[in-house]
Amino acid sequence: MMHACSILNKGLKVYHQTTDQLNSLGEIFPPLFLRLVLAVEFGASGFEKLHGTNWFQEISFPFPFNLLPADISWNIATYFEIFGAVALVLGIATRFFSISLVVLTVVAIASVHWPSQLNSISDLITGYRIIDEDGDGLGNYKLPLLYIVMFLPLIFKGAGKLSIDNLIQHKTSVCTR
Repeated sequence: MMHACSILNKGLKVYHQTTDQLNSLGEIFPPLFLRLVLAVEFGASGFEKLHGTNWFQEISFPFPFNLLPADISWNIATYFEIFGAVALVLGIATRFFSISLVVLTVVAIASVHWPSQLNSISDLITGYRIIDEDGDGLGNYKLPLLYIVMFLPLIFKGAGKLSIDNLIQHKTSVCTR
């Protein structure tokens, strides 16, 4: 019995050491990887808009976003995606840009990706896909929804340890002591 308890205690010690190490790494790498993946996606979208033609004029935006002219909406989306991507890479103003890009994504879902007709739960479920290959108008909001979910840890927990936000927080907390 004593030998079994000793083995169990050693196993638990190894488990706790491993989970402590993973927890420490969890404050560094997952937020960094989320920031980088989202930066690549939104940065690419912003640069595509920067060098493309304004297709926002063909979209019916929901209220209150329909109050802005299409050119202004195009520029806002373009520059928030580009500057947001840079900010995410650096980890500066991460919560601000994450919330801003979530709002932009919600507008995109409501304007472009949501089912054009919604008569049943089946229509809504059918719209949960990456591409509307069938052209049935039932939407393609899966990817934007995944982006929103990816932003949640950055909004609630911040940019992580490898970020300018963390450096600023560290420096200012030393000054306020």
